[in-house]
Amino acid sequence: MINWLTRLFARGATSGHQSKTVRVLRAKYDAAATNEDNRRHWRNADGLSANAANSREVRRTLRNRARYEVANNSYARGIVLTLANDAIGTGPKLQLLTNDSEANQRIEHEFHHWARAINLAEKLRTMRMARAQDGEAFAILTSNPRLPTSIQLDLRLMEADQVCTPDFNLLSRRAVDGIVFDDAGNPVEYHVLKNHPGEALGRSLDFDPIPAANMVHWFRADRPGQARGIPDIMPALPLFAQLRRFTLAVLAAAETAADFAGILYTDAPANGEADAAEPFEPIELEQRALVTMPGGWKMSQIEAEQPATPSLACFQLEMAA
Repeated sequence: MINWLTRLFARGATSGHQSKTVRVLRAKYDAAATNEDNRRHWRNADGLSANAANSREVRRTLRNRARYEVANNSYARGIVLTLANDAIGTGPKLQLLTNDSEANQRIEHEFHHWARAINLAEKLRTMRMARAQDGEAFAILTSNPRLPTSIQLDLRLMEADQVCTPDFNLLSRRAVDGIVFDDAGNPVEYHVLKNHPGEALGRSLDFDPIPAANMVHWFRADRPGQARGIPDIMPALPLFAQLRRFTLAVLAAAETAADFAGILYTDAPANGEADAAEPFEPIELEQRALVTMPGGWKMSQIEAEQPATPSLACFQLEMAA
């Protein structure tokens, strides 16, 4: 390509013809164009950073809506439970492959006994569910002297609402809500409220500083520099609400159609030759019987258009979930 351009310009320089104007071609992306067709679709697009986009109020709103939907929507709850059960299963197992088989069995037995004592599998499933609906899961590594094992290590779970900095004066350019970072970007301290902000006993601004070495923070970082998580089911929250409304509307339409066994109608014009019939008067029907209609009147059965085949399949899927 370069050689071809070199020969082309050399030919133009040696010829006696007058040089022509060179037009510069500027490329354009259709996705970057803003017009009347896509203006409303892209109006919420912004250039906020990961932590600014996931601010405290945004995360609180998403958490509350995700929890509500998981509690009331069988689709959302089934997805969250499936994620937790598939990811954790019956819990982690320890297998050592050293040359000392006796030591391997002894350590594996102690780990299994300790995991059952602290209910490790159940806590991990709860953390996976919290990550799906709350966006992040927190657990403090503590010492529990009441454990019946020689290892006193335990996990104390807490909701994301408790990890926050109530005093904004403590926040600096190296701190995000509830987490303090060092110059290298490593978390060094977590601020944990002593009481849950949603408790009925009242809100308290008292918090405990927890060293990062004693805190387990599980979330998915979708963007560089992201310090707090958002619910895994966040993109589907509007669809979950619409799906629930759709299912209820289909069921209501089917029930309405089933309430009417049939209708009486006449093709005769008003004040025409047809016997008088009281409008909206219910008629009791006997099973396996022939009935006579008033003169000029016909009987027709309502054809239920709901639930259609896709709607019935969605309803059966929801019942199975």
